Amino acid sequence: QVQLVESGGGLVQPGGSLTLSCLASGSISAIVAWAWYRRAPGEQRELVGVLTRAGGNRYADSVRDRFTIVRDNAKNAAYLQMNNLQPEDTGVYYCNADIKIPYSRKESNYWGQGTQVTVSP
Repeated sequence: QVQLVESGGGLVQPGGSLTLSCLASGSISAIVAWAWYRRAPGEQRELVGVLTRAGGNRYADSVRDRFTIVRDNAKNAAYLQMNNLQPEDTGVYYCNADIKIPYSRKESNYWGQGTQVTVSP
């Protein structure tokens, strides 16, 4: 069974940086794409960014040029590097991945449990 486990959340001051990690474990043939989402207090979950296996990426306008998704295929891991954090970046951040498991023709989508990021003076 595949699991995604996030870590790295916490409290940071405006203008600061934080890196979130997401580690996939279980029986994995390939991780096709990684994505990060977030849900601000009282808001719906929104896409932060996507990184495909081929290296293609896209980001929400609100985080472009500040956030970067990096993947480590050898470790089945992905990271969300966040710079110049602002209070509006506060929320629960979720890791998401399209993963192909052995003997399966199609990939399945998996979610992490979420990690809290709070940006406050």
